[in-house]
Amino acid sequence: MFIQTEATPNPATLKFIPGRPVLDAGTMEFLTADEGKGSPLASRLFEIDGVNGVFFGTDFISVTKGDGEWQHLKPAILGAIMEHYLSGENAVDAGGESADEEDSEFFEPADEETVKTIKELLDTRVRPAVAQDGGDITFQGFRDGIVYLHMRGACSGCPSSTATLRHGIENLLRHFIPEVQEVRPV
Repeated sequence: MFIQTEATPNPATLKFIPGRPVLDAGTMEFLTADEGKGSPLASRLFEIDGVNGVFFGTDFISVTKGDGEWQHLKPAILGAIMEHYLSGENAVDAGGESADEEDSEFFEPADEETVKTIKELLDTRVRPAVAQDGGDITFQGFRDGIVYLHMRGACSGCPSSTATLRHGIENLLRHFIPEVQEVRPV
């Protein structure tokens, strides 16, 4: 089994591509070992001292480190991923929830069409590009012309995420949806 690694714009996060499916659909993020207990793969990764976050896409795993150095962490992470796939276990136990679940979204019923357009633009133009960098951005809410987005995986805590929001996503949404005035992270 050959696992590719890619740097992300976030120096604290590395993207691992196992060449096999990770999730059937959606994304999942685990920010603590307790959150990762429903995932055999996340649990294995959190056993490695220095792993502070795990994010799953359909075909990649992003791992965020704490104080450790990648040259020391990377071999252990590659070993844990290899061990997981050799075990034949699923990445997530049955019943695990996807980060795409529409929980706690907020917007006025009158803005439903605007929100539908925002989500469509995010799904077709933003999320595929962000997934290339090992992360995800999901809709959280829309109020008073402000779009609230949740940053996950490599996007969470990334030094360039503010520029991505302001110059990329905000400009895109404002171009297509005049009601959008600003984009903010949650």
